[in-house]
Amino acid sequence: MAIEITGRLIKKLPQQSGTSTKGEWKKQEFIIETQENFPKKICMNVWGAEKVDELAGYGEGENLKISVNIESREFNQRWYTDVRAWKVERLSEGGQEQAKPRTAGQSEITDPFSSDGGEDDLPF
Repeated sequence: MAIEITGRLIKKLPQQSGTSTKGEWKKQEFIIETQENFPKKICMNVWGAEKVDELAGYGEGENLKISVNIESREFNQRWYTDVRAWKVERLSEGGQEQAKPRTAGQSEITDPFSSDGGEDDLPF
């Protein structure tokens, strides 16, 4: 299940990392406060070095739109719910999406199918 949540980044918790049977892993949790009549605080997380590095490009107090998956699992007859962010976008003051920050060494990718504003070279 994918859900979009908008809110203000109020806190980034310390990064966690370790080694499992599948190799190295990295995770970071962060807190968002929703922008509703009755604001709610939600703890979310990102997994993987790339996503953790991407989260580092956002500062506390910024308005974000976050796409998350919500999943629960059982362990020892107790249920645990995970709110995992898979896409984070910065919102401008007016609530519009802005380009996401680039991490060091990351180049901009251009879309070969996007219009550059010039005339179409298609015959129809």
